[in-house]
Amino acid sequence: MRRVLLVMVVLMGVFGVIVGGMYAAQRSLIYQPSPGPLPSASDVLPGGQDVTLRTDDGLTLSAWFFPARGSAAAADDAPVVLVAQGNGGNRGGRVELARAVTRHGISVLLFDYRGYGENPGDPTEDGLAHDVRAAYDYLISERGVPRERLFYFGESLGCGVVSALAIERPPAGMVLRSPFTNLAAVASEHYPWLPVRLLLKDRYPVADNVTALDDVPMVIVYGTADSIVPPALSERVADAANARSVAVEGAGHNDRVLLDGPELVDALVEIVRSATR
Repeated sequence: MRRVLLVMVVLMGVFGVIVGGMYAAQRSLIYQPSPGPLPSASDVLPGGQDVTLRTDDGLTLSAWFFPARGSAAAADDAPVVLVAQGNGGNRGGRVELARAVTRHGISVLLFDYRGYGENPGDPTEDGLAHDVRAAYDYLISERGVPRERLFYFGESLGCGVVSALAIERPPAGMVLRSPFTNLAAVASEHYPWLPVRLLLKDRYPVADNVTALDDVPMVIVYGTADSIVPPALSERVADAANARSVAVEGAGHNDRVLLDGPELVDALVEIVRSATR
């Protein structure tokens, strides 16, 4: 009996160390930024503009604005998509999406969260909320974009970022790519042996957020072979939002087709055009 108790104590101790280590390191697992520096926007796409965002908690963030293709007058009146990227990389990995969308007469703002690219700070759920508000404020206050021409696009973790923003500052429409119901649901899939709901500092309750957005047109895009965000979670978000869903057959979470493929671009273009007719 003593031996059994000793083994149990040792196992509990080991488990406690593992849980403690996961708790301490969780944000380094969630947020995986690529560092800068990044080139000038005009070197990335013709007509690109370097942008500085200022958060209400005192950070200065770098971003790129890409006007819609065509005349300057047309670009000034064009609808705009605010892009909230996923947890990995930086805005440089979303340039091809901007290239594809601007060809359809839609302007795009790509920004990096705090701690991403060359930006200062450490990413957290609360911090990213400050960051996306700064992006919104730039478009509304500095560029004069009216709400009826402003659209949100969230990619994976970015779905949590823009769906929370949409409750405070509703857009004309929104596309969510590979959304999850909440971060704990994803973590539970990958760490079923951990009490993730008790451990997580950041929550990102996407399903709860979209349930509150009755008047925001929405499309959900996801890959049927996604091994990071299970397709069932994205489908639940679509159900919660009562939104149309686009299932990209055979696509994994980080496949190119879900970054800037035709199904994704078409979903963005469609929701913009349907709201601006």
